[in-house]
Amino acid sequence: MTKPIGFLFPGQGAQFVGMGKDLFEQSPAARAVYENADRILGYSISQICFNGPEDQLTRTLYAQTGILVTSLAALAAVREKIPGLQPSFAAGLSLGEFTALTASGAISFEDALKLVQVRAEAMDLAAKNNPGTMAFIMGLTLAECSDIAKEAGCEVANLNAPDQTVLSGTLPSIEQACKLAEAKGAKRAMPLKVGGAFHSSLMGEAKAKLEAALASTPIQTPFCTFAPNVTAKPVTSPDEIRTLLAQQLTSSVRWVETLATAKATGVTTYMELGPGKILKGLARKCQPELEVISFGGMADIKGLEPLILQTQS
Repeated sequence: MTKPIGFLFPGQGAQFVGMGKDLFEQSPAARAVYENADRILGYSISQICFNGPEDQLTRTLYAQTGILVTSLAALAAVREKIPGLQPSFAAGLSLGEFTALTASGAISFEDALKLVQVRAEAMDLAAKNNPGTMAFIMGLTLAECSDIAKEAGCEVANLNAPDQTVLSGTLPSIEQACKLAEAKGAKRAMPLKVGGAFHSSLMGEAKAKLEAALASTPIQTPFCTFAPNVTAKPVTSPDEIRTLLAQQLTSSVRWVETLATAKATGVTTYMELGPGKILKGLARKCQPELEVISFGGMADIKGLEPLILQTQS
């Protein structure tokens, strides 16, 4: 590759039944990723991804491991077409941060999978012990959403785009926040179908469990620029990466600033690797001059043609 490229990885919510099935069937490298994951986990995450049922795949435990594996299977399939493809920049939305660190050589595939399993189980338990939910607010500024969160007693969870913010908190606080948002003129203010109040203080006990797992996990310096969700600023120190991965569970996902950091690196072409095309849409709202190519299945191969031609020129 003569032109630098960035990798972006999706988070929980991108999953759908059937994701990755064509990768498994048509790409030997992708199939090996799924088979390796099934062996490490001790159950068939591949079959849950391919066949569901949907209520099982949407559970935090299976959604998080399934998206991680499908995203890395997509990367493996791309590398069959573009051998040696490596990113100059990597970032992921929430869960996708673990995928980004795997793709940038900081965490091994096996360790990432085990960490995500711990993370998902801990988040699931924390959600049961501290019930809550999240809400999507569209059409209001971050400042307006912050004021609403303060008044309702919830927290800002995701800064996805200038006019898209996600709030997180107890069920009553989110219900109140939606009413306040509608009164302020929000285009949309709706609770999300999620398993808990992620990226809020209600995830405190999950953070402690993930910290313990991270303490014994080898982490290397990423070989490319990596921007974490908590600060949206490049970080290289393995110890700092450990701290921020745990802190992420109770902190806001600063995606708007992450994409600004991506642009500042000078990289203008990005691949969204994994299920869905959510990140491509958010990039269009945050940094429209960035080119984002989504690749989640073999039907997306046509979109890779410009990159393949680059490698052959």
